[in-house]
Amino acid sequence: MSDARETAFFVLSRIEKDSAYANLVLGDVFKNENNCADVKFSYALVKGVLERLITLDYMLSRCLTQPIKKLKPQVLTILRLGAYQILFMDKVPVSAAVNESVKLAKNHGCAFASGLVNAVLRKISSVGEVYPDKSYFIEYLSVKYSFPKYICKMFCDKYSPECAEKIMASSLGAHNLYARYNTLKNGDISSEIRHSDVCENALILSNFQAKAENKDIKKGYIYIQDLSSQLCCKALSPQPGQTVIDVCAAPGGKSITAAQMMNNKGRIISCDIYEHKLSLIKENALRTGADIIETLLRDARDKTIKLPMADRILCDVPCSGLGVTGKKPEIKYKSEEDIDSLYEIQYAILENSARFLKKGGKLIYSTCTLNPKENIEICRKFKKVHNDFILCDILEDIECFRENKTVTVLPFIYGCDGFFIACFERI
Repeated sequence: MSDARETAFFVLSRIEKDSAYANLVLGDVFKNENNCADVKFSYALVKGVLERLITLDYMLSRCLTQPIKKLKPQVLTILRLGAYQILFMDKVPVSAAVNESVKLAKNHGCAFASGLVNAVLRKISSVGEVYPDKSYFIEYLSVKYSFPKYICKMFCDKYSPECAEKIMASSLGAHNLYARYNTLKNGDISSEIRHSDVCENALILSNFQAKAENKDIKKGYIYIQDLSSQLCCKALSPQPGQTVIDVCAAPGGKSITAAQMMNNKGRIISCDIYEHKLSLIKENALRTGADIIETLLRDARDKTIKLPMADRILCDVPCSGLGVTGKKPEIKYKSEEDIDSLYEIQYAILENSARFLKKGGKLIYSTCTLNPKENIEICRKFKKVHNDFILCDILEDIECFRENKTVTVLPFIYGCDGFFIACFERI
C-alpha cells in the first residue's frame, strides 16, 4: 500500500508540475506494473484527488492556520492524498492514512512538515465533511462537486439548478465504459459483455474487459467507443455508397462506426492535423476491417485544401471537454479564458467544412462539452449567415436536453459522456 501511495504522489506531482494529462501520466507509470492491487489503489487515489481538488482544499483550509497557497507543493499534495483517503475511502483506516502521509513527507524532503501533516489530517478525521450552506448554492456546488464557480453558474443558467447538480454529481466515481460491436467482422464475443438497449450494437464493459489484451478488442470484434459518440454517428446516418468526410477524425472511432453503417460501401475521408494521429486511424481501421476509410493530413480550418463534395460531413470539433470530466477530471479546472479561446477555432472549422456539403446532404456539428457558447451559440451564429442550411430533428427516441432541434446528451441519464449534437441539412 505504501508503494501505491508513493506512485500516486509521484503522478500527482508530475501532473501539477508539468500540467500533464492524468491519463497519459498514469498510462506511462503503470505500463510495466504487475501488482494489480497497487495499481488499482494508486489509480483510485490519483483520480479521486483530481476529481475533488476544490473539495479537498476547502476542507484542508478549515483545518490550517495559514493560507493553503503558502504550503509547499509537495506538502499540499501529501495533505490532499491523506484527506482524500480519510474522507472518501471507507476501507482505508484513518491511522494508515495519517501515518503513511507522514512517511511521504519524510521521504520527500518535507520532514519539517511532518508534524503539520499529522495534526491537520487528524483534525480532518475529527471534523469530517463540511460544506457551505445550500443557500449559497453556487458556492455549495463548487465545493461539493469540485467545479469552479463559473462552470457551476453556467450549468445552472443553462440546464436548471437541479439538472446542474446531477451533471456534476455524475462526474464523480465510477462510470459506464461503452464499446461497440463490430458488424464488419461479426465475431463471437464474451457472453459476459452487456448489451445496451439505448443504441444498436452498443455494449457496456467492465474495466477488466476493456484491457488492451482483451481478445475481442485485439481481434477487432469490438472497440471502445462511448455511447454519446455512437449516438453522434446515428444522427449522421451515413448510407451505403455515400461520400463521408470526418474532418477531425482521430482516433477514428466515428469513422469506423460510419463504415459499419455503410456496410463498408462508399468512401470515408478521415482527416486530422497530426501525422501520428492519422497512423492511429489507419491502425484502428485495419484492425476493425473498415476498408473504405482513407486518411488525409489536413487542418480543418485550411481553405486551400480541396475536398470532394460529400453526402455527409462530421465536424466533431476540439472543445473544452466539459462533458468528459468523469474520465478526465483535470479538464474542469481550465480557466474561463482558455475555454473562450476555442470559439473562433470551432466556428472556423464548421464554416470551412460546410463548403463541401452537397445539396440535400447532412452535416453534424458536435462537441463533448456542455458549454452553450461552444454549442448552441456556434450553431446560431452559423445559421444567421447560411440561409441554405436548416437544422434537422434527430435522435427523437433518446432522452436528452433539446433546444431548437439540437440535442445535448446529459451524462447522468445513460452514464455516458456529455455530448452536444446538431444536424444541418443543405437545402
